[in-house]
Amino acid sequence: MGKFTIPDKVLYVCVGSKCGKRGGKDMYKLAKSYIKHHHGREGIEVIETECTDRCKYAPICSIQPGNTWLKEYHPKEVLQAMGLIE
Repeated sequence: MGKFTIPDKVLYVCVGSKCGKRGGKDMYKLAKSYIKHHHGREGIEVIETECTDRCKYAPICSIQPGNTWLKEYHPKEVLQAMGLIE
């Protein structure tokens, strides 16, 4: 059996139809790249999700633990909320 690690933080980025068009897909790529190049994936995972049914507030993302939801965000806000930048 392989080793199963549980991340300290998880960023769920909606890349559904409306969120994807309004920056969700770009946020997902940016977060994955930023973590890979600056943090070596130590305890942080980025997961793309389909529609969260909150299209009115697109783009949407969620940070766990803490149940933090961001709407109509700018990428810098997400990285700050994750504690990756100041």
